[in-house]
Amino acid sequence: MNRYSRQTLFNKIGSEGQRLIGSRTVLIVGVGALGSLSGEMLARAGVKKLILIDRDYVEMSNLQRQTLYTEVDANDKMPKVIAAKERLENIRSDMEIETHIAHADAVLMESLAKEADIILDGTDNFDTRMLINDVAFKLNKPWVNAACVEASYSSCGFVPGQTPCYRCLVPVLPTTTLTCDTVGVISPAVHMAVSEQVTTAFKIMTGQFEAPYYMRMGNTWDMDHMKFKIDGMADSECPTCGTHEFPELKAGSGSQMSMRLCGRDTVQYIDERLTKDTVVKALATRNISMNETPYFVEFKYDDYRIVSFNNGRLLIHGADRTNKARTIVNQLFG
Repeated sequence: MNRYSRQTLFNKIGSEGQRLIGSRTVLIVGVGALGSLSGEMLARAGVKKLILIDRDYVEMSNLQRQTLYTEVDANDKMPKVIAAKERLENIRSDMEIETHIAHADAVLMESLAKEADIILDGTDNFDTRMLINDVAFKLNKPWVNAACVEASYSSCGFVPGQTPCYRCLVPVLPTTTLTCDTVGVISPAVHMAVSEQVTTAFKIMTGQFEAPYYMRMGNTWDMDHMKFKIDGMADSECPTCGTHEFPELKAGSGSQMSMRLCGRDTVQYIDERLTKDTVVKALATRNISMNETPYFVEFKYDDYRIVSFNNGRLLIHGADRTNKARTIVNQLFG
């Protein structure tokens, strides 16, 4: 029996729609709760290739909602893209999977998006969504947003030349500083967001994404579900889809940068000079014990737990300010 027979029997997809889905490359930015579930749905649907990018590793607190991961992954602190690739290959051995253990900065995002037919948002922060938006509209690539927190979810598709962009919608989006790390999230909200997101992706991939266009949102606990029309919301002065200035791309990435991770007492610090060899030698000189894996070096310094990835990116757990993170790095590595 054909693997995709039940999907092709659905008259909105059919054999031609399945052929189109099977020819598509999808870039998923972030493979946490949203990205791991959308990746699994797309793998099972038959897409040609997935490109996965995520900067983090699996922790026990992820397992409640991040469907691709196991206790073994959490105990091993396995990078999410590596664990996701292993699970997805068990689902679809014939699918191409490209992985990047990295921060999604402007340079990397633009490079990866050039290879993709569509981009799916699996992130948990506003800044990265704005970057995805700029990259997508600069390269004329469709992208689909998804978000969830507590029991609420939302999703919306954006296609250059057809819809307003994400930046145009910012004035009407709900204003919130809540994150999954501060107020939590339940898995039904994740599944609703991703179900909307992947359905929209199917429509885009098969050429059936047509007006009227909507942002959809709801609350799974209250069982409230709604949508509002986004047609006509395009702003002619929008620096992304109006004047084409793409401010998030102009910011670039730089050789050094630090940022506090959303909702967590963790600062990410990037310095391309801090290679694995450099870090290991510095720690050995200071007699600091470390745990080496194929992907990172983990160690403790004072009251901070630090994970140093092989590409010069550090996660400094316990730091709540970027200035403190820079001080720690200077003390350790000069």
